[in-house]
Amino acid sequence: MAAPDGVASGAVRAAVPPVSLSPSRAGDFMQCPLLYRFRVIDRLPEKPSEAATRGTLVHAVLERLFDAPAAERTPPRAKALIPGQWDRLRESRPELVELFADDADGERLARWLSEAERLVERWFTLEDPSRLEPAERELFVEAELASGLRLRGIIDRVDVAPTGEVRIVDYKTGKAPRPEYAEGALFQMKFYALVVWRLKKVVPRRLQLVYLGSGDVLTYDPVPADLERIERKLHALWEAIRLATETGDWRPRPTKLCGWCDHRAHCPEFGGTPPPYPLPLAPAAPPVQGRMGAD
Repeated sequence: MAAPDGVASGAVRAAVPPVSLSPSRAGDFMQCPLLYRFRVIDRLPEKPSEAATRGTLVHAVLERLFDAPAAERTPPRAKALIPGQWDRLRESRPELVELFADDADGERLARWLSEAERLVERWFTLEDPSRLEPAERELFVEAELASGLRLRGIIDRVDVAPTGEVRIVDYKTGKAPRPEYAEGALFQMKFYALVVWRLKKVVPRRLQLVYLGSGDVLTYDPVPADLERIERKLHALWEAIRLATETGDWRPRPTKLCGWCDHRAHCPEFGGTPPPYPLPLAPAAPPVQGRMGAD
């Protein structure tokens, strides 16, 4: 799970230049630089979604299940955790009340919770938690590269074999991507692997994406050359973010994902106007004057 840096919450915070990069925010910039600005610079509020909130709930259940002894990590035990974790989630994020505000009879909420149960049950067909003892769960990691770029994120699960080999595991409540899109799906995992490599001087043996929506498991075994490539990519991304931050030039990048965006009212592609830029702009460089020729 990526670190929620820069995403607006109910509280209004003063705008500050970005100081770190997480997989989710890197993904935002690659998808649409203006979306990155709205989330990280302007911190515009976003409505909670049923799908994302269900994902948060399922992650919480799978994390808490490992508190139980191995023999008690069963589907009934996991499903029994759902109501309590849902209550805790609503207490920590009051804005979630609006998700089912118009659901007077509770039918939509019941269907939503049933889908969460199905996702949790499917996990048991993909992994056996009675045979797993994670070294870390919901692990916050942060590393500063030699360039000064700070990378951060939250890893769902870290497994360490008796031989010392590290496996990074991430749960996805959606469906696995088609093979031609697998590289994009692995970006987040390679990001985490790079952070672990720079922190621990160990290249993770395996990266594993567990797709609960479709019942698929995607694995990848990285090598240092992979992580060096992702490091170069992140440096290029950060340089583009730095330039946009200084100039205020955040270009929209229209795609089919625009239909899901909360910020169309502020987007020029949909006739909107972004809010006034809240950060100081770097002074424009003076034009370079060439020398006049003798003739």
